[in-house]
Amino acid sequence: MLHTVTLRRLIPLAAAGALLVAACKPDKDVEDAFPAPTPLTLANPQGFPAMASMPADNPLTEEGVALGRMLFYEKKLSSDGTLSCGSCHQQSKAFTDGRARALGVGGRQHARGSMALMNLAWAQDFTWDGSHTQLEQQARVPLENPLEMNQPLAAGVAKLQQTGNYPKLFGRAFGSAKITEENVLKALAQFQRTLVSSNSRYDKALRFERSLSSTERQGKQLLGHATSFVRGAECVHCHDTELFVGPKHTFFNNGLGLPPFTDPGRGGITGVAFDRGMFKAPSLRNVALTAPYMHDGRLRTLEEVLDHYSEHVQASPNVDPQLLNSPNDPSGRILLTPLEKQKIIAFLHTLTDSTFITDPRFSDPNP
Repeated sequence: MLHTVTLRRLIPLAAAGALLVAACKPDKDVEDAFPAPTPLTLANPQGFPAMASMPADNPLTEEGVALGRMLFYEKKLSSDGTLSCGSCHQQSKAFTDGRARALGVGGRQHARGSMALMNLAWAQDFTWDGSHTQLEQQARVPLENPLEMNQPLAAGVAKLQQTGNYPKLFGRAFGSAKITEENVLKALAQFQRTLVSSNSRYDKALRFERSLSSTERQGKQLLGHATSFVRGAECVHCHDTELFVGPKHTFFNNGLGLPPFTDPGRGGITGVAFDRGMFKAPSLRNVALTAPYMHDGRLRTLEEVLDHYSEHVQASPNVDPQLLNSPNDPSGRILLTPLEKQKIIAFLHTLTDSTFITDPRFSDPNP
């Protein structure tokens, strides 16, 4: 009887003890809880147009940008651990690589050169053929392309999940230590949107912090449209506004060749015959740093570029008419003089932003 009474008293005590232990045990949700990330706002530089709309599901945050910077230079995202995004997009070269055509894992050569990365928060088309309209979509392509980093993103995610630091970094940026493909792409896109170049000598002249030389100013004027009274190189037709890029969703055949085109360019995306041989016009900002030029790097210098537009445009059926109907010469060719070419090149050098290519916010955090 005594034994029965003792058991009856012990059972409630044991239950109470179990509840106490459960109450003291750390809750997994509490362990995984992260504070909300810190919002980050990009300033719109003087003279720049309005930014493209930020994706509602991927606003800029300090933690997201910091994570994206880490991932941009992370070689675990390539199949053999030898390449990162920063391998083909080097800060010192305005995030190009100095090659005519990019090299991927194992030295495989891509058909196109690495595009410069800058002022992407204002862009609405990405890659030479405009195959994507969101950075979050585009970021997957080089990661998985066999000619680039050659690894399924899921495999890269698995590698990151096994590290000691990345789960915490993803938690701070996105609220969960579970790494996902979506959040890898979001973080990369956030970092790339912060790559703003707006402090060249030209920009400083716009802000009345310094002045351009007479030769440089004349070069700027020569970028414009030609008329019966004013000579021009027609550059602004494809490199418009203070961003020095083409209008959104617009691609150009700039007379590099005749059909059939080895690289279909925009036509490979749209399937429209007229779009074959058309490509996105890259920005002229930092152009002195991004040689060689064109989608396949066929032109080695700025001098060769101007020679092409001046004298060597090939009249294929969909070539941009501005290049063959210039008032500069009765032939319709742009036909720049050697001195005009020198002036244009002098101005193009004023678009080099030395602070952009040395800004520690954009550099490899673990060199």
